[in-house]
Amino acid sequence: MAAPRYKKLVDALASDIRTGRLAPGVRLPTHRALAAREGIAVVTATRVYAELETMGLVSGEQGRGTFVRDITIPAGHGIDQQAVAPDTADLSFNYPSLPGQADLLRQALREVATSGDLDSLLRYQPHRGRPQDRASIARHLGRRGITADADQVLIANGAQHGLAITIMATLSAGDVVAVDALTYPGFKVLAHAFHLDLEPVPTTADGPDLDALEKLCATRPVRAIYTMPTLHNPLGWVMPATDRIRLIGIARQYGPLIIEDASYAYLVEDPPPPLAATAPDITVYVSGLSKSIATGLRVGFVLAPPPAVPSLERTIRATTWNTPALTTAIACRWLDDGTVNHLEAQKRDDAKARQALVRQELVGLPFIGHPSSYFTWLPLPDDARADRLTATLARRHVAVTTAEPFTTSTHTPQAIRLALGSTDLDSLRSALRTVRRAAVEDAYA
Repeated sequence: MAAPRYKKLVDALASDIRTGRLAPGVRLPTHRALAAREGIAVVTATRVYAELETMGLVSGEQGRGTFVRDITIPAGHGIDQQAVAPDTADLSFNYPSLPGQADLLRQALREVATSGDLDSLLRYQPHRGRPQDRASIARHLGRRGITADADQVLIANGAQHGLAITIMATLSAGDVVAVDALTYPGFKVLAHAFHLDLEPVPTTADGPDLDALEKLCATRPVRAIYTMPTLHNPLGWVMPATDRIRLIGIARQYGPLIIEDASYAYLVEDPPPPLAATAPDITVYVSGLSKSIATGLRVGFVLAPPPAVPSLERTIRATTWNTPALTTAIACRWLDDGTVNHLEAQKRDDAKARQALVRQELVGLPFIGHPSSYFTWLPLPDDARADRLTATLARRHVAVTTAEPFTTSTHTPQAIRLALGSTDLDSLRSALRTVRRAAVEDAYA
C-alpha cells in the first residue's frame, strides 16, 4: 500500500535535515507557503510540521515560525543526563562536591560497621523509614523553620522519588497542575509519565505571576500548584514573604494542594518561611540531601499533611518498599552531628564563589541568577538560536542546556542554563569565557 503523499513530504524534509541540506536554525516556509508550494491543504502542511516536531527535527515557535533543530543536541538534553567527554566542561548538570566528602563517608562507614545496629540495617525497614530516622529529619526541618512531627515525615530515595510518590498518592491522570512557565525538568518528566495536564503560569522577577495564577484557578479545576519558592530552578528567584502569603490564600480559596520543592533552598541564607511552615495542612514539602551532601546519597524526604501520609506510605511500598537503611542511617547521623549543616555552609560559600566568576566573566550579558545558587540563566536575543549556540559550545568542549527542557508553555524562549557546580573553579572560569565568546559571536553579533 502506497504511503500518503504528505508522508513522502515528511520523509523528504527529514532527509534534508539529517543530511544537512537544511541547516540548523533555518526558518522553514509558513504552513500556508508550504501548502502552496507542494499543492496540499494548509491542514496537511500543519500535519507535516507536527510530525517533524514529534521526530525532534524542527521546533515551532509561536509568532516566529518553524525552525530546523540542531540534531547534534539531543532533544532531551537537560532532562536525560548525557555523558560528556573527559575534555568537556559540564555546565549542563549540577553535581557539586567538596574536598573531604569521601573521607567523611569512610569515617561514617567505620562508625556504622562498629555499631550494634548493623544487623538491623540489613533487613527490611518500615516503608516510610525508621522512627528514629524520621525524627532526625523532623529536627532538621525545624532548623529550616518548619515545625514537623516525625509521624508526618516519609523517607524517599531522593527528592525526585519524593515528587513521584507525591504525584502518585495525591493526583490522577488528567488532573490540572499549575506550574511556572519555566520549571524543573524532572517534574515535567513525571507529569508526562502520569498524564497530568500542566498549566503554565507566567513568571515575574520574583516568582510566579499571582494574578495569572488566581485567574487560572478561577477558570480551571486546578488540583495542585507545583512551586519552588526558595531558589527557583532555573531562574534563581526567592519568592517574597508577601507573595507566599498570597499564594497560600489562592490555594485556600480554590482548593489545590501545594507541592513545595525545596531541593536548593539550603543555599539561601535567612529566606522567608517555607510554605509548609505557614500552611502545613495544604502543603506537601519535598526535599533531600543529594544537592547539599552528594548526588549519590539518594536520601530524600516528604513532609505531608496527616491525611495524606497513609497513601504516600502505600506508594513508597509499591515503588521501592523502603529507602536503603544503610544510606539513611549515615545521612541521619550527619543530620544529628552537624555534618550536614557544615557541608551546607561550605556549599553556600562555594556557590557564591562560582556566581562571582559569572559576574566577572559574563559582564555585559543579561544573565540571571541568585548570588548563592549553582545555576545561571542566560537569555538570548529574539533572533538568536539557543540550539545553535549549544552546538557551537559543544564543539568547543562546553556542555550547556537550552530552555526547552524547562519550558511548559507553547513558547520556548531562546536562552541557555549554565550549571556551575560540576567543575573546579579554574575549569569553570575557562568555560565561562568560552560561553561569552560564543554568545557574542553567535547571538549578540
